[in-house]
Amino acid sequence: MIVANSIASALQNPIAALLIGPLLAVLVLWLYRLAVHRIERRPATELEPRGATRHVLIGLGGGFLLAATTIGVLALFGGYQITGWGSVTAALTIVGIMSAVAVSEEVLFRGIIFRLIQHRWGTWLALGGSAVLFGLVHLINPGATLWGAVAIAIEAGLLLGAAYTVTGSLWFPIGLHLGWNVTTGAIFGTVVSGSGTPDGLFTAINPGPVWLSGGAFGPEGSIIAVIASSIATAALLIVAHRRGRFVSSKH
Repeated sequence: MIVANSIASALQNPIAALLIGPLLAVLVLWLYRLAVHRIERRPATELEPRGATRHVLIGLGGGFLLAATTIGVLALFGGYQITGWGSVTAALTIVGIMSAVAVSEEVLFRGIIFRLIQHRWGTWLALGGSAVLFGLVHLINPGATLWGAVAIAIEAGLLLGAAYTVTGSLWFPIGLHLGWNVTTGAIFGTVVSGSGTPDGLFTAINPGPVWLSGGAFGPEGSIIAVIASSIATAALLIVAHRRGRFVSSKH
């Protein structure tokens, strides 16, 4: 979310955000492909164009469903409340910002960190190690809390690692990541990972105890999100195991 904070502070115009965000995403993907080709001497098969659209769309749908379910349960228990209308401008700005966020974070945490750990020490250590680092990085965000970092490591770090494991493709976790962020931020107007992103289509508050609502960290700091995402993670890992996608340690 360092990317989100930087872009948000620089871009207040939705047209600029919708142009620069995707351009940054494309640049990150190009640099990753180039680095893999030059350093590892191989094609970046994890960014294989064939099947990319399908994986991204499935990820977007899954991210929307997971986020909407989480928000719905939060509202049911008093942890989310709509206070008014936001604006299409704010929502579009978030979409532009989050396109760069989803791609850059997935390339770093799943494309580089997860993949390299998995290659040497196996899938389980890759899942745990990349999730811990993912949580620690989010402590930099303005609304970050220790619990929020732990929660996002469990719910997003593990989930996105499982999404990569089940497909061997970065397109699925990119779509999943983007779907969650756009749904919670651009649509439901909540803070995303303590980043202080602007209101979306709705303005909303997160009343109630922090363990339920997520407080200043947003829904990612809610126990509801942790439970919902953990169920999704378990389901993906079961599928990955059945497909023989787990890699054993070489040591």
